[in-house]
Order: sequence, then C-alpha cells, then structure tokens
Amino acid sequence: MDVDERRISSGYAKPPWIFKGSALYQIHLVKAATARAFIPKEFRLVEAFGYTLGGFFLASYDDSPAGVFDELVVIAGIVWNPPTSCAWAARVLVNSDEACHHGRKEVGLPSQVARFSKKITAVPKRKRNRAFGFLDTFGLGTTLAHPEDLMEVKVSEVDAAASADICNIQIRSDVGNWMGPAIKMALPSFSGNTKYYSNLLKYSCHLHCRVRPVRPAVVSGALEDETEILSECKQTSQEMLENERRLSIAVMLSKPIIALQFKCLTMQVEAPVVIHPSK
Repeated sequence: MDVDERRISSGYAKPPWIFKGSALYQIHLVKAATARAFIPKEFRLVEAFGYTLGGFFLASYDDSPAGVFDELVVIAGIVWNPPTSCAWAARVLVNSDEACHHGRKEVGLPSQVARFSKKITAVPKRKRNRAFGFLDTFGLGTTLAHPEDLMEVKVSEVDAAASADICNIQIRSDVGNWMGPAIKMALPSFSGNTKYYSNLLKYSCHLHCRVRPVRPAVVSGALEDETEILSECKQTSQEMLENERRLSIAVMLSKPIIALQFKCLTMQVEAPVVIHPSK
C-alpha cells in the first residue's frame, strides 16, 4: 500500500528511537531457497543443510514515536557480510501509516500497512503432571498448574481498498507472575535495497526486557505449493508484490524451533548507516 506522505505528521525525532511494549520473538528453520528470494545478491545467506534461521518478531507497542501500534517483522534468514552476520527482514507489517512511512524512508524496511485483529480466550486450569514439572517451570511443559490465555492474532495486509490475509497466530500465555530474568541484548539487522531506499543499510536494536522461553506460537495461513511460487517468472510490479507476499507466508509457516517472550520491553533503534558489502 502506498502511504500518502502529505497526510502524515511524524512524531519521529532524531535517532535513537525508543519503543516500549511487549513482543514474541520466534525462530524458525526456513528453507534456504525461500529465504534467498529476499536476499540482495551482495550478501551471502548463512545456511546449513538447505536451511537458514528466520522466523518472526511480533510486537505490541504502547509507547513509541508513532504512538500505539502493532508490528509483525517476518525474518527471512541470516545473511553474512564480513565481519558480521545480521538478520534480513522479508516483510514488516504495521497498523500505523506513520510507522510504515518511517520504516520505508528512514530505515530501508519493506514496510506495509496491515490490519491486526486480536481475540483473547481464557483456557481452563488443568492438573499438573509431575513428569513435566521442570518444563512447566519454563512454560514448555504439556500440562499447566495455572490458567492460560489463548490470544489469536489475525494479520491482513491492506492494499488500497482491498486486503489480503497473511496469517493467523495463536499464542498461549499463562497467567502466572513469573516474567523471566531482566536482560540486555542487541539485534543487528541489514536493510535497504527497496524502491523507497536503494542503499544497503545496517542498524541495531538494543533491547532491555524481561525474557522467558515459551511454547512456540501456532501459525496458520493459506499458501499454494511453495515450489511453484519460487519457479514463477513474474513480470508486473503487482505480480512481484504478490509473489513476495506468498513467500513471506511461507517463512511464517516454516518449522519453529524456539520462542521467547519479551515483557517490560524497551527497544532503542539506532540510526542506520550505509554499508558497502564486501566482495
């Protein structure tokens, strides 16, 4: 969707930009062939046995330069540019015109406006099984000693007057008080090479939060055969956009291996810098 820049009054000042809220960071095994469709030729995909590490970052911000908004970052995989490797975003979906405009123009992200529909259902308390007591401590067991909330997030990309369903994400979160230890971490990323920002960029997100492992969210979505999508030769820009959307869904539907819940999140995004990839 093309954002009307004339109607946007930006709350973004000079970097760094601060975002506060909560998030789910889920790492998947993504087929290298799928991820490579997003990676600029200047970078080399970090892969082994035909797979790379991708996944998604689903965040809900209650305080940011763009106000309150939701974000889904689809991570295609890890790319290598000596001396470092960074994540590469295949698609960034936000329900804020201002955040979309900023992501495109300032950070070189493939941002699109989307609709986030949320539904929360309480799951009754179940009896604890002693065999899984240790895993339950970390939220990974198959039985629980306290109630859960089941949150379903439906994400639909908005394009003019139409919309296209991307995925449904089901997240189970217990209602316990334990939020995990407080940590500091950095998530470096590459970006750019889009129609809004042609240069290649590197930027870093510094996170301060409480983190704990949780059971991976269940992702569902409609997708044609992935091999057919990859082999298609697209001509028009609209067809290319649709192909990228389908491949993003393929990333979301790939196999999860670990999920981390971030609470009390403060994320500081540094100013991107232009890079010249090593040959």
